[in-house]
Amino acid sequence: MSELPKAAPVAGLPLRPAGAGVFAGRVAIVTGSESGIGRETARTLCESGAAVVLNGRQPERLEHTRHTLAAAGHRVATCVADITDYADCERLVATAVSSFGRLDILVTNASISQRAYFADMQPEVFRRVLDSNVYGSVYPLMAALPHLVASRGSVTFISSISALNGMPSGSAYCAGKAAISNLAHTLRLELAETGMHFGVVHIGFTQNDPEKRVLDAAGQPVPIAHRPPRWQKSQAEVAAIIVRHIRKRKRRTVISFLGRIIVLIHNTLPKLGDWIVLTTIKRMRKFYE
Repeated sequence: MSELPKAAPVAGLPLRPAGAGVFAGRVAIVTGSESGIGRETARTLCESGAAVVLNGRQPERLEHTRHTLAAAGHRVATCVADITDYADCERLVATAVSSFGRLDILVTNASISQRAYFADMQPEVFRRVLDSNVYGSVYPLMAALPHLVASRGSVTFISSISALNGMPSGSAYCAGKAAISNLAHTLRLELAETGMHFGVVHIGFTQNDPEKRVLDAAGQPVPIAHRPPRWQKSQAEVAAIIVRHIRKRKRRTVISFLGRIIVLIHNTLPKLGDWIVLTTIKRMRKFYE
């Protein structure tokens, strides 16, 4: 894959000296960056020289993250915005342009997950999860597109290994994450002449903040399903992979050995993959619940 194109100086955003990082002079938006993987991705982009606009819906948590990164000498701005609201997304993009003069990188990380079987879910809960994963990527990109075309920028959709073959108790989440993979492929074709980068990162099991919650069938926040710690990567490890994916302008990155096994089985022995899932439902039910 080709490396990122050179960034030209822009009024209001002086380039950092050579050696300040591969993303020196670049500006990024990371949705859902008040906490978790989004926060660590923003931190890693900052450490690589980028100016970053942080986003979330909880002002106090967002400000805490901004203060932490700014105290480390990084250039950051914040925007409290709901990424399923197009007007909010326009305001998010405007924050980047007004604060730093341009936009080069968009990482659509914010989304809602679930812990509920399809037959038990209320329709509005399914829609809420699906909207966060689909429109939560579509709306920020629509608002940012003119600026990203101008900078021949990079878009990275954060997906999941569960989108590769589906996962019980995650119907809406898996459907949404699979949808953005197809969206990325379509956009590569439609916008090939712009020189933009469209990539997808399929994240595997990752350590979560203690307060991390997903929705149950009635839409109530509950802890995520149990995951053996030995299967989990740290948030910093995942963020480093995401940023490397952006730097190399890769089309797809599948994180973890388990994720790559899922791809292999899904592509070559799909019936075996289904058998493994059905077997683990019986023997490791709390893995899904």
